[in-house]
Amino acid sequence: MEIIKEQDFEKTIQNGLVVVDFFANWCGPCRMMAPILEEAQKKLGDSVKIVKVDVDESENLAKKFGIMSIPTLLFFVDGQLKDKHIGLMMKDEFIEICEKYKKIYFQFVFSLL
Repeated sequence: MEIIKEQDFEKTIQNGLVVVDFFANWCGPCRMMAPILEEAQKKLGDSVKIVKVDVDESENLAKKFGIMSIPTLLFFVDGQLKDKHIGLMMKDEFIEICEKYKKIYFQFVFSLL
C-alpha cells in the first residue's frame, strides 16, 4: 500500500474514490488495520484507491484534517471529503462504506455521459 507525502496528497485524492489511512508505525491498532485494508483492496480492485499518510511525517496534513486519534480513515470522492472513521474498522464494514461511495461516484460519472 502506497504511503504518500504531503506534497502528493491533493493530486492523489483528485480522481475517483480514494481512502486515506492516517497511521503511525508505533500504533498497534494501525498495524492491525493494515492487513484489513490490504485484503479489502484486493476485493475492491481498482475501483477504490487506498493510500496511507504517516502522521509523524505529515503533521500538517494531520492538523489540516483534525486527526487526533489513529487510525483515522478519510473517504474522498473526486477530491471532496465524504466520510471520516476513527479507530479500527472491520473489513466488511470498510468494504460496505467503500461500496456506498463507489456507487455514488459511478452514478455521478454516468449522469455526465
